[in-house]
Amino acid sequence: MNFKDSKAIYLQIADRICDEVLLGQYPEEERIPSVREYAAVVEVNANTVMRSYDYLQTQGVIYNKRGIGYFVSSGARTLILSLRKEYFLREEADYFFKQLYTLGISTDELTEMYREFSKKQK
Repeated sequence: MNFKDSKAIYLQIADRICDEVLLGQYPEEERIPSVREYAAVVEVNANTVMRSYDYLQTQGVIYNKRGIGYFVSSGARTLILSLRKEYFLREEADYFFKQLYTLGISTDELTEMYREFSKKQK
């Protein structure tokens, strides 16, 4: 996994796991790879993955069944979408809108760009 310097590695791993939940790779109430297994996949120390799992557990995205492993929480997909939407609106939207305004990009241009983007996603 390629990591960015601008964000802690354990948070980037947590984001990746959330992406995998959203894409259905890890369904709700199903087991996710062990800390060691996931550490091997992303090529980091197991302690870093453990920190990611702890973080996701405090967020309510996963839970631990002692002696069995970590599982995706019921409602995790909805929770992840909600947390990401909240983060985007709180942390990123203002900068995004400022750039649109500064660059003179109209709402019509943005709407058309979004339509084209949405078509490509299907």
